[in-house]
This record gives sequence, C-alpha cells and structure tokens, in this order.
Amino acid sequence: MIEMVSQPITRLVYAGGPVLVVIAATAVLLFALALERLIYWRLRYRRQRRALIRRWQARSEHVSWSARTLRECWCGELIEALRVSLPWLKLLVALCPLLGLVGTVTGMIQVFDSLTVTGVAQARSLSDGVARATLPTLAGMAVAVVGILFTSRFEQVVRREDQRLHDRLTRATEADNA
Repeated sequence: MIEMVSQPITRLVYAGGPVLVVIAATAVLLFALALERLIYWRLRYRRQRRALIRRWQARSEHVSWSARTLRECWCGELIEALRVSLPWLKLLVALCPLLGLVGTVTGMIQVFDSLTVTGVAQARSLSDGVARATLPTLAGMAVAVVGILFTSRFEQVVRREDQRLHDRLTRATEADNA
C-alpha cells in the first residue's frame, strides 16, 4: 500500500526536481500556520474576547479618557494576538512563486545541458527538462494562490473581529450608562 502511494510521489519529485520538495515543505509550513490561526480564532480568541468584555463590564467607570485608552489598549492587544502570524503567512505566499521560478531556471538549465550533450535528437531528455521547468512553477503558483486566498480572507476576519469587539464594548458601556 505504501509503495503504491510513494511511487507516484517519487516520480513527481524526480520530474519536478529538488525545488519541488522545497515548495512542498513551504506549502506544509504555510498551511500549518494557516490551520493554527484558524484554530486559534475559533477556540482561544473567542474565549479571550468574552473575558475582555467581562473585564470591561466589571469596571465601574467607562467614560473618561483613561478608561477609553485602556479599552483601546486591551482591544489592540487582543487583535494583535489574532494577527500575529499574518506577516509570516504573507512571506511564505510571496516565497512560493519565487521558488517556482528557481525551479524553472534549474529545469531550463537541464534542457540546455541535454541539448549540448546529446544534440537535438533526444526528445526524452528535452521533455524531462521541460517537465522539470514547468512543474515547480505550477506548484509554486498553485500554493501561492491558495495562500493568498486564505491570507486575504483571514485579514478580512481580523478587521471584522476588530469592529465587532469595539461594537460589543461600546454596547456594554451604553448599557451601563442607561
């Protein structure tokens, strides 16, 4: 069973070259960070948000400048904890197409090497080089597109959560003043 799975993967890695392995490792890291942020947002962030709202409601005074400044600091800390991995996600997304280009260059070098060594008549060596040139580019772009989709969606979630947090704290303040 393992041999049936590993053989196509081995052929794919051979066809795409060593850069394809680096792209795969980058993709695993990218998606692991994305999954960690999703789990944090779904589980831990929501508990922290509820605790912050309770802490704000427990305060006796909400109107003064110092109270509003404290509220902004608390909100900023919580939202910053939510967006902490975004720069790393963006870096990995930007790295994927560049790695794909490195794969293209190394594949084209192989094509040119096969042309100089064997001549134009060896179609098999040319096709191997072209595959080695195109597979990493395709893989890098595919990982980057999925990473961009997640990153932009998560940035939208962070903005929405920031607005919701401020709205809930404002409603808690208004309820206390009424």
